[in-house]
Amino acid sequence: MFDTKIAIVIRDDLATWQKLNVTAFLTSGIVAQTPAIIGEPYRDAAGHVYNPLSVQPVVVLGADQETLRIIHRRSLEREVMTSAYIEEMFSTGHDTANREVFGQFSPDDAKLVGIALRAEKKVVGKITKGAKMHP
Repeated sequence: MFDTKIAIVIRDDLATWQKLNVTAFLTSGIVAQTPAIIGEPYRDAAGHVYNPLSVQPVVVLGADQETLRIIHRRSLEREVMTSAYIEEMFSTGHDTANREVFGQFSPDDAKLVGIALRAEKKVVGKITKGAKMHP
């Protein structure tokens, strides 16, 4: 049904709260890049209105640090726009501080804890090779 695929890859050694936090942040980056993936508001039987959600499924994968580095490198080589979250961002408290600490690292020395991408299905499959479905 979709020509594209959304994948989020989370480092598998994080605490549960960190995995959930990173997944939420990375998803917001995908939505910001492609607002058209958001559908219409939801309405329940009583008429209450709820926020619209993504019209496209999201796959959440897990990987170790080295596999995340490889996935990151592959996305850069293919020039696929990604959302990225590094370990140091856990110690900041707001967006400006996140961007400041993020800017202190290159792909070679960043302690990546999560990456998200949306691209053609085959491309996403090649980039995320080695990651496994999150348990």
